[in-house]
Amino acid sequence: MISKTKKAKVIKEAQIHDKDTGSAAVQISILSKRIEELAAHLKKNNKDNHSRRGLLAMVADRQAHMKYLEKKSPKTALALQKKIGLKK
Repeated sequence: MISKTKKAKVIKEAQIHDKDTGSAAVQISILSKRIEELAAHLKKNNKDNHSRRGLLAMVADRQAHMKYLEKKSPKTALALQKKIGLKK
């Protein structure tokens, strides 16, 4: 689970304008942070299959958001991939 302060920091880094909390770029950033934390959890607790299923769902959700963003704004998608460290 990502804390409120970490989530606010991630949103602030990815937002397009001051009140932007739900754009595709922000959602991708939040999902990426959650995926990182859950992956670290699963390295310690490798038998936690319920969390593993949630991780796979988050990865699929992030991939769908990324596909949408690439279709709508390829430049923004490329910049976000470099910023987050995603490979395409």
